[in-house]
Amino acid sequence: MPALYDKLDIRFQFPENWALDAEEASFGKQSATVCSPDGAFWTAILHNRDADAAELAEAAMLAMKDEYDDLDIEAMSEELAGVELVGYDLNFYCLDLTSTAWIRAGRNSRSMCLIICQAEDRDFSKVSPVFRAMTASLLSN
Repeated sequence: MPALYDKLDIRFQFPENWALDAEEASFGKQSATVCSPDGAFWTAILHNRDADAAELAEAAMLAMKDEYDDLDIEAMSEELAGVELVGYDLNFYCLDLTSTAWIRAGRNSRSMCLIICQAEDRDFSKVSPVFRAMTASLLSN
């Protein structure tokens, strides 16, 4: 049975065996992060509903680009839970392991949501459906 986070206008479901780290002031915005037992993480940061999705996604991508030297970047757009999302798929090395990250931004009924999730490649295929389900639950509220 999934756990439910519902605080400060952030509402989403997540696996009950994942650890929740909710921080009200990340980047000056409301945010919550959940981490899998294997180290994958999913973060949601809420912004003003009028914020520009492409600009938020680009800013997050540029921050990752500053952090990782050999970063492969692919611009992405998709629809999830009836919401148009823009963002990037990123591939990079972290601690000698290959990792993948998704950056997505889209508007739900109350906020502009920036979602960042990351996992080592060996775990990514296992956790990517979980990332999508958490994102869909956030966007549906």
